Amino acid sequence: MSFYFVIVGTKDNPVYEAELGPTSYRANPSDKRDNQRHLNQFIAHSSLDIVEEVAWGTQALYLKTVDRFNDKFVSAYLTPGNVKFLLLHDSKSEDGIKGFLTDCHELYIKILLNPFHEPNQPIRSSAFDTKVRLLAKKYL
Repeated sequence: MSFYFVIVGTKDNPVYEAELGPTSYRANPSDKRDNQRHLNQFIAHSSLDIVEEVAWGTQALYLKTVDRFNDKFVSAYLTPGNVKFLLLHDSKSEDGIKGFLTDCHELYIKILLNPFHEPNQPIRSSAFDTKVRLLAKKYL
């Protein structure tokens, strides 16, 4: 089971992305894995319009599953600053996904409190990446 997690900024730009699970793309990706990575990016980013529609109808931060493509589900979390957290996954374990996205939001707030980080700029912190991966192991 693999997961694709992306944080999308207010200008619909990717701020952070990670492949989570046993088939992580940190090492040298093969052509097949690279194609899967591009497909995951396409699925997640094509669901942004649906996230916007769902957000208008609720005040909740966690929007649950907003889109589906074949056997993949897209769950969304919208911050008060309109930053979107998208998780592409295979199964529907709502409690684990909600816990993961909520804790990732807390990590993101800590990054924003850094005076050297500009909002909507890519997050390149290895500590942030490590903590996101630990949260994925914990919840997903």
